[in-house]
Amino acid sequence: MASSSAPFMFLALTLLTSFLSLTAADLSQDFDITWGDGRGKMANNGDLLSLSLDKASGSGFQSKNEFLFGKIDMQLKLVSGNSAGTVTAYYLSSKGSAWDEIDFEFLGNLSGDPYILHTNVFCQGKGNREQQFYLWFDPAADFHTYSILWNPQRIIFSVDGTPIREFKNSESIGVAFPKNQPMRIYSSLWNADDWATRGGLVKTDWSQAPFTASYRNFKADACIWSSGASSCTSSSSTTSNSWLSQELDTANQDRLKWVQKNYMIYNYCTDAKRFPQGLPPECKTS
Repeated sequence: MASSSAPFMFLALTLLTSFLSLTAADLSQDFDITWGDGRGKMANNGDLLSLSLDKASGSGFQSKNEFLFGKIDMQLKLVSGNSAGTVTAYYLSSKGSAWDEIDFEFLGNLSGDPYILHTNVFCQGKGNREQQFYLWFDPAADFHTYSILWNPQRIIFSVDGTPIREFKNSESIGVAFPKNQPMRIYSSLWNADDWATRGGLVKTDWSQAPFTASYRNFKADACIWSSGASSCTSSSSTTSNSWLSQELDTANQDRLKWVQKNYMIYNYCTDAKRFPQGLPPECKTS
């Protein structure tokens, strides 16, 4: 692992880094609808992408590009009304049996009950790092921005610019960190009523179908991986690469604490019953 990671550690150390900034007015330039037999659609000249779910099938899309580090924003408007049993997943993932993944999953609920925002980080096929939150607004009433900052030092999940979770690189204490495998952006809307709402007690009400989630205003300041090479190099400089070494300042650390105090409903790092042999090592450093 050490030899294969060396080229990528260089990215973390260099100060002269170039990157490609993608701002998609036309989402069809950056995404392909990959399944759903017509249930995924582009509208308004590509300004709007929607996924739908009915009893026969859900739908999904993926990015045309792969990324190795980036700051990625997307606005989502979730399934409205009785969304119980549905899951809208928006995530980064590599391929293979030892994949890396950075997850937003939105677990639907009965009308009037809050969505649960489920986050997770997988590295080399190992996850079990769940943190779950309620949101301080109705995510089905309007569009909101969901962001992933992924650089060699940390992963920061944010909602409308407010950080809700930070997963730091803890390789120094033996915790794997996703830094070697390029990942695509994926999203899907699917039926998960065997577990999504109250542990599967509440089932999907198919009389409410089709269920629809919408997407717009994608932006990625990112290192694009293509043909075995990164678009980020040491040969070019840019003044807009601050995300590559970005960390939470004092104000954002305070905002993170506010969210976790008031809206976090599950944290694997405090679930001693789940880890009777001891909490994962990264939990002891956070």
